Amino acid sequence: MNLQYEKCVMIIDEQLPLGIIANTAAVMGITLGKSIPEVVGNDVYDKAGNKHLGIITFPIPILKGDIQTIKAIRQKLYQSEFSDLIVVDFSDIAQVCKNYVEFISKMQSVTEAELNYIGIAICGTKKKINKLTGNMALLK
Repeated sequence: MNLQYEKCVMIIDEQLPLGIIANTAAVMGITLGKSIPEVVGNDVYDKAGNKHLGIITFPIPILKGDIQTIKAIRQKLYQSEFSDLIVVDFSDIAQVCKNYVEFISKMQSVTEAELNYIGIAICGTKKKINKLTGNMALLK
């Protein structure tokens, strides 16, 4: 990933409790790591020689949003103009499922219009990411 031309962001519903915000970011981050493993750096060693697993090699700003804003961005991401972006969405359905089998089953029973997104991660061309999120504030 060339950081001069590309970037990643996460947008999370700022109204969520802190624990759910943290969980949403963690789940989306792990999924991104699976989708673009080359962005995880090599393992590093401290002065005593203790090993520390590699972490992502660039920052991922977490932006504040709400369910409506995230949904609107998710809708735009279905357009062909944005088909080259990597998108991880996290919905209210995913958040309440106890296991993946339950998640699969529940997702198969709803339409996309029925989903309420609580978070979304987007990676790809900086210009396109900025077009979608350039006016959004950081979640603090």
